[in-house]
Amino acid sequence: MTKAFWKGVVSFGMVTIPVKMQVAIESKVLSFHLLHKKCLTRPKQVLYCEKDDEYFNIKETVRGYEFTRDKYVVLDNSDFNKVPLRTAHTIDISGFVDAREIDPIYYYGSHYLVPEELGAKPFRLLRESLEKTGLVGIAKVAFQRREHLVSLMPLEDILVMHTLHYKSEVLPREEIKIPKTKVSRGEMEMAISLVRTMSRSFKPVEYTDGYQEALEKIVKAKISGEKILVPEKPKIEIGDLMEALRASVEAASKEPAAK
Repeated sequence: MTKAFWKGVVSFGMVTIPVKMQVAIESKVLSFHLLHKKCLTRPKQVLYCEKDDEYFNIKETVRGYEFTRDKYVVLDNSDFNKVPLRTAHTIDISGFVDAREIDPIYYYGSHYLVPEELGAKPFRLLRESLEKTGLVGIAKVAFQRREHLVSLMPLEDILVMHTLHYKSEVLPREEIKIPKTKVSRGEMEMAISLVRTMSRSFKPVEYTDGYQEALEKIVKAKISGEKILVPEKPKIEIGDLMEALRASVEAASKEPAAK
């Protein structure tokens, strides 16, 4: 479990709850380094200033905002810490909504919220209130140099905070054109039958990243000098849709879920 990287309070109405925020997601992918093709040596990052005709390192850099062409205002860490936002130390709940009203496209990250000892009781009251009403809290909180829109929902004995995209960040989909087509009643009934046949409980442990597993095999094959076999691309054949649906229902009723 990661250590808390943010501490503050959850605020709703006149109630404040001291909490700690922990990272809930850890990306697990194979790491590759950029190498010099000639000798397979890792290069060093070099920063060069054309104006002064000199090289410099990362410690000699500052963060600047270009307010007009080639004109910058420089901000240091103390400036970022002075940003006048209540949400810098407070997860400020503005209201509660039905989770079904939130389009899944808005979700993009997750964090755990754990109560400080002093806030254990109000934390429990908030968590169980959400659990019993089926509602989620909508709030804003500032960390990692931006103010995030978030939702709070109960997860076992803690709260999980999901970061949400702002409306301005979600690209419009109204202009996406879909080819017009018709489906028969029989095709629809068979498709629904297939969906129901394949329905099951969601068990995350049953699913693994097949791409990373295959990539590991390629790495091991390259190390040992083995030949890498590339699977053929599947042929796209629509064929008789009704027959494909019927065969799929029969196959799904016999086989376990694919991982």
